Amino acid sequence: MLSRTEHRGVCRLLSSVMSETESHSDREEDYRFLHSMLMEKKLHLLFKIHERLKRFEKRSPIPVQQHVASLPSELTEDLKYQGWRAEVKELAALFNKPHFKSLLSVHDAVAQRDFEPILPQIPDDVLDEDEDSVKIVSLVKTKEPLGATIKRDKSTGAIVVARIMRGGAADKSGLIHEGDELKEVNGVSLEHRKPKEILPLLARSQGEVKFKIVPASSNEEISPNKKKLFIRALFDYDPNEDPTVPCKDAAIAFKRGDVLQIVSMEDDTWWQACHLKDSNGRAGLIPSKQLHERRVALQRPKALFKPWRVKAPGDEGGRSFMEDVDYGAITGIHIAGFRRSFRLGKKSGWAKEAARSRRWSTGVHGSMCPPTYIEVIPYHKDSTDRHRLVILVGPSGVGVNELKRRLLISDPDRYSVTIPHTTREKRRQENEGMDYHFVSVHMFEEDILNHRFIEYGCYRGHYYGTSLDSVHQVMAEGKVCLLDVHPSKIKHVYTSEFKPYVVFVKPPRIEELCLTRRRAKFSSNEEDTNVVRIFAEEDFEDMIDLSETMENQYGHLFDKVVVNGDIAVAFRELKADLEKMQEAEVQWIPAEWICSSETKARRSCSYLTGWK
Repeated sequence: MLSRTEHRGVCRLLSSVMSETESHSDREEDYRFLHSMLMEKKLHLLFKIHERLKRFEKRSPIPVQQHVASLPSELTEDLKYQGWRAEVKELAALFNKPHFKSLLSVHDAVAQRDFEPILPQIPDDVLDEDEDSVKIVSLVKTKEPLGATIKRDKSTGAIVVARIMRGGAADKSGLIHEGDELKEVNGVSLEHRKPKEILPLLARSQGEVKFKIVPASSNEEISPNKKKLFIRALFDYDPNEDPTVPCKDAAIAFKRGDVLQIVSMEDDTWWQACHLKDSNGRAGLIPSKQLHERRVALQRPKALFKPWRVKAPGDEGGRSFMEDVDYGAITGIHIAGFRRSFRLGKKSGWAKEAARSRRWSTGVHGSMCPPTYIEVIPYHKDSTDRHRLVILVGPSGVGVNELKRRLLISDPDRYSVTIPHTTREKRRQENEGMDYHFVSVHMFEEDILNHRFIEYGCYRGHYYGTSLDSVHQVMAEGKVCLLDVHPSKIKHVYTSEFKPYVVFVKPPRIEELCLTRRRAKFSSNEEDTNVVRIFAEEDFEDMIDLSETMENQYGHLFDKVVVNGDIAVAFRELKADLEKMQEAEVQWIPAEWICSSETKARRSCSYLTGWK
């Protein structure tokens, strides 16, 4: 505290500083700010309060009574005998107000100069002779999980803290750490108990939970400058359906497409993550990439063990393998860009295509990685940026062409398709640049060598292909380019230049396929649309098998999965998702797209390699 002389010196100093700042306030902004702050009325009031306190201190006041917290109850009893008039009732209600009682409690603390908190004494039986240090931790129990999991130490048999969930009650307290040994919970010894026997003890706790803990020898500090890692989930997960999760309450559920922030990857089996939309930032357990891959690897894919039945055309039940069995052929609607796909390469004929499909379905399982997570980064779209390329993929017959057709019809000013290239002669009713780009064989093959085609093939001695230039042309017009390619060709446009948004169109269960598509017909030959066939059950089985194989091998590239059970419902879902994506201020794109061009040339997709 300052004496009166010191106080006057401070006031003189304050007046001098104010005068000095006032003379410079017209020239420099800092002086103007300092002068305005010194002129604040609150600052002068603080000096007056300080002076009054100094005067009061000199009187050496002594409290009349050190214990006044009990007065309200005593006064209330006396008021009962005065008659319950309105004034008496109001006074009694005032005495029982929590704020009034708190004020009296503070008075007692000041009167008794009881300014330091009193810590309870540790009972004599708490410390064990063979323990270096023991601490008692008391946590208030809320509706939220404790935010920690436990396990039995294999070497000592002790119950230890396996992990601390970031943002949980245990983490916020800062009193419990990974590796701490739990000795007791609410006075109950945990010796010779299994982890599953401890959960009921925590569940029965009311109000607070008391732990007797032997701290771990060391605890690693979390670096505040650690780079944030975001991932997009490529599968659905519900901890209530997972019997192997360490603690269901400590885990979080997510859907395919959800963006999660990874908090900890120290455990090879269970990572810690939180939803971006989770405002409290509490982390939860999710299966690690390695764990999910092992789980999927243990499942036996149907395509591996189901025999591939092939019969020549003309045989009873014979089937030909066409690449574009789709709604476009079923309805007979003709739109530029809806041509036979160019995925057959130089092979043609039902036998070669059947053999190719069989090898593709069974051969990829040895090297495929199941879709788990993909690392993503936020992309803030600028008003001058072009629309992202939209790629629709799916097995033949699932309805890719019909969905593309409906998108074009629904908003022709927004959506458009590429014009394919071909080496065949132009027919009478066709127009250059509208139906096809008609080029020479030499020019087409030169573009192949220069990697100018996303996808191309040969049919009846003529080349057909979709070029990168045709995609650029649609995007330059300010429209959303709709592209239908085989999933293996996505790598040609999977770059920051195109920022493709990949939609996988998936068939429903075979029962629904049989119900909705039994009477549907498809063209078995593009050149002769009079030759049509009806879907058979084998077609539906092959469609589902091929869908599973595509999803297993290329699922890490898919941003959206649409199940086409009902074409109208699937179209509404797709259109709404595309509009939401295009209007979003922040979009999440693969982190690989910001890599150097050399890295991009070596990798075709970002698949969470080298995270740790």
